[in-house]
Amino acid sequence: MRVGIIGLGYRLAYLARVFSAAKSDFNIVGYVDPAPAGLPYAAEHGVAVGKQYDSLEALIDEGNLDLLMVGSPNHLHLEHIRIGLERGMKIFAEKPVVTSIEDTMAIAELIGQYGSDNVMVGLVLRYAPLYVDLRKAQAEGKLGDIASIEASETIPPYHGAFFMRDWRRYGKYSGSFMLEKCCHDLDLYNGVMGCRPRYVASFGGRRSFVPANAPQVSGINDMEVYHRKPSGWMGSDKVFDSDGDIIDFQTALIQYENGAAMTFHTNLNTPDDYRRFAVIGAKGMAEGDFVRNYFKVTDSRTSDRLEDKTYEASSLSAHYGADEQMAEDILKHLVEGAPLPVSVVDALEAGLLALSMDEAMRNKSVVDMTPIWQRFDAALGRAS
Repeated sequence: MRVGIIGLGYRLAYLARVFSAAKSDFNIVGYVDPAPAGLPYAAEHGVAVGKQYDSLEALIDEGNLDLLMVGSPNHLHLEHIRIGLERGMKIFAEKPVVTSIEDTMAIAELIGQYGSDNVMVGLVLRYAPLYVDLRKAQAEGKLGDIASIEASETIPPYHGAFFMRDWRRYGKYSGSFMLEKCCHDLDLYNGVMGCRPRYVASFGGRRSFVPANAPQVSGINDMEVYHRKPSGWMGSDKVFDSDGDIIDFQTALIQYENGAAMTFHTNLNTPDDYRRFAVIGAKGMAEGDFVRNYFKVTDSRTSDRLEDKTYEASSLSAHYGADEQMAEDILKHLVEGAPLPVSVVDALEAGLLALSMDEAMRNKSVVDMTPIWQRFDAALGRAS
């Protein structure tokens, strides 16, 4: 399998390692990136990344590719995916797919023209054993009709500081923190609800990574923890005085088309971090935490514990055992046509929810997503 990469950052270098381990003939023939931050990682782990090309067009035209992997900064995805589709490529794109509502509509038109099967998206948590078990319990009727979900994704200070220093600190490149980081989680719970979000309210801002909170030890700045995770393109040393415009905390309230509701919370400065959920239905309750590796299901009537399990951490996976499974499933999809648990349309729907959360936060309003879904369906070419 001949593969090309555009945007050889840390994530794509890591995925190159995971995909290469999953398929012996996974051959990266070249990449496009003027400053490939992931090159040292690839070299350290013995992953050959082939020739450096000056343009995506040259990589595709000369590389005889079976797969194009898009890991460029988020705001560039639309153009890179467009070029790939116009040249008949199968594409794997990192999340989020695009960074704005307008770009979402543009890529929906491309999907309507070229087909959704030609674009796969790295919403890796769909492949996590914990999420697979949650959907299995739901399918078996252990939860019943879902009434509400309480969910969160928090990250520790070293990771939050990375966002304050990396190119992702600018909404014009990342879309927003909610979109860049939490689209995984929003996609998961959209899947559990089984329908689209309708109304969205949200509040947030920056309260932790501000100058007044810069640490002092005996009058000397102690910033070591905030620089443990290296930044790439447009990296900065500034943390508490970052010039970025992203938030460091946000909460949201969503009502879905079926009347069920979800609360969602994120925070970038959580020293004992977690990524958890409580899914509460008419018949039972499911609780889990991707960071703390547990899953429980409890019967509403009897309070009997129907499921109670923990998960072993993977030495390779960066996402709770999901990366290896995603690589295996995507390769099987490419070779055998096997179905995938998440589509590019799912990814775009999660992105539209994140962008609507941000709109609600900015305007201190409740966003009715109905007009957005009407535009989206029209762009996909679906009948209204």
